[in-house]
Amino acid sequence: MNLVLNRHYRKRLMSKGLIYLGEEELEITIKDLSLTGVLAELQSKHISADVKDIFNMLSVSTMVDMYLPEMRLAGEADVVRVDIFDGHILIALNFRNVSYDVNNQLYKRKAYRKNMTAPGKILLDGAYHEFSAINVSVDGLMVKLAESVAVEAGEITVFEFERLGLKGEIKVVWVENAEDGGLLIGLKYVHMENTEVKGIPRFAL
Repeated sequence: MNLVLNRHYRKRLMSKGLIYLGEEELEITIKDLSLTGVLAELQSKHISADVKDIFNMLSVSTMVDMYLPEMRLAGEADVVRVDIFDGHILIALNFRNVSYDVNNQLYKRKAYRKNMTAPGKILLDGAYHEFSAINVSVDGLMVKLAESVAVEAGEITVFEFERLGLKGEIKVVWVENAEDGGLLIGLKYVHMENTEVKGIPRFAL
């Protein structure tokens, strides 16, 4: 078996990371890296499944969230191959929507932020306003409003975000004007009807 892709140069290395598969955070070791993706070894201590179980998980979606803090990479990747080699589960991942953190903020963040564009609504200045989510974490979300609204940091209000089935009280952490108009708002969950944010990993090594 040869998992090395001949089309791109791959650098061998041993770096730790995490992927989110089957609603579970699984530790991986990066075996080699190219411009298009990585070959990772799944650490067996974090999973009781075999290759068949993994394929069953991937039958729903081959897209996984990935977190590689040592490389300053985070985002989404496609699982393109899964196999067993010398008793180890190997997963080939192609980068899909991955960001490189130039300022090395990944180590400083309390939770991974997943890029997600979806609508929601929030109560501000006495009326509900439609927003578009930019990214979401298990602690809160960043949203954009098309119009400018009177709102200040520290304000607690209510919101609904149907994509993840979230609704409840939320705190405005920061507010700033968007370059192309409208308003960017950082929000932190305060009291949720659904306390578990499904589909979003925390990613903490």
